[in-house]
Amino acid sequence: MELHGDRTDGTSQMEPVQQPLISGIPDDIALFCMARVPRKYHTVLKCVSRRWRHLVGSEEWHSYRRKHTLDETWIYALCRDKLERVCLYVLDPNSARRSWKLVNELPPRTLKRKGMGFEVLGKKIYLLGGCGWCEDATDEVYYYDASLNTWSEAAPLSTARCYFACEVLDEKIYSIGGLGSNSSDPHSWDIYDPSTNSWIFHSDANIVPEIEDSVVMDGKIYIRCGTSAVTSHVYAVVYEPSSGTWQHADADMVSGWRGPAVVIGGTLYVLDQSSGTRLMMWQKETREWIPVGRLSSLLTRPPCQLVAVGKSIYVVGKGLSTVMFDVENAGNMEGVIVSSSIPRLNSDDDVISCKCLSI
Repeated sequence: MELHGDRTDGTSQMEPVQQPLISGIPDDIALFCMARVPRKYHTVLKCVSRRWRHLVGSEEWHSYRRKHTLDETWIYALCRDKLERVCLYVLDPNSARRSWKLVNELPPRTLKRKGMGFEVLGKKIYLLGGCGWCEDATDEVYYYDASLNTWSEAAPLSTARCYFACEVLDEKIYSIGGLGSNSSDPHSWDIYDPSTNSWIFHSDANIVPEIEDSVVMDGKIYIRCGTSAVTSHVYAVVYEPSSGTWQHADADMVSGWRGPAVVIGGTLYVLDQSSGTRLMMWQKETREWIPVGRLSSLLTRPPCQLVAVGKSIYVVGKGLSTVMFDVENAGNMEGVIVSSSIPRLNSDDDVISCKCLSI
């Protein structure tokens, strides 16, 4: 770093001058070149200089790569090991040696918690709420910055929650329903605004505590609740952003939502694990569930979770056994979906949830 003197007022004032990212090249051209380096080498870029480290970990870098369609999507899986500890793994789907890798240790207070929310917003992964055998539901929120590879604490939830729904809509996190402390309102939800690092509390009688799954489809949040004890039917509600209210969801659509779900191109896919692993698709035009095909029992290890990258669905099961197929191009042989698989780890970790994060 150079120092320039300013003698306009008769005194010598030394001011630091920032060195260019790449010597002899304007910073905008340097950014144009650096942003095209594959994500797997970003750790190496951060070792070059302090300024490079700051740039690669910045929102400017993340926004530039996203704006110019240079961002790459990795899959993160929240798991629980045989010692009942929570752990986080990451997978680069485009790597030649596709394999799951362990992310550095989670915040110590979260390791034994159950019922935590798990969500991605921007380049950060959030762990929200949760509870334990000797711990009531908490309002604590932690986030992992995937660019910096660090954990930090965010503003707490408006109310303590455990086993609740968590989704992102319009660049904000929604934490919905679930169980909490005696002072918590189970018929409520919180909305997190990352720009202000704050939560806003809302309540609606249509939200029930027993939540099993959730998705965002057509700009709305759908929540699948526990089976009604009276009718034995699946029960679901949908959030209408325009009115800020929750309504009962379409009964025909909800009737086939009996497993982990994912939305691709506005189409809802559900993995039915009641007898093997069968993928179902909700046909909006005909208002019926269409079977896509079965997955080989030799490749999947239920219970599984779903996550989508582009037009591809990843089915992640016990031990991080992973099956991938393209919903548009996947072949079908005697009712079995033709797919590729990623070797599982030498473990029996249970997969709690899977999310995608793009940088």
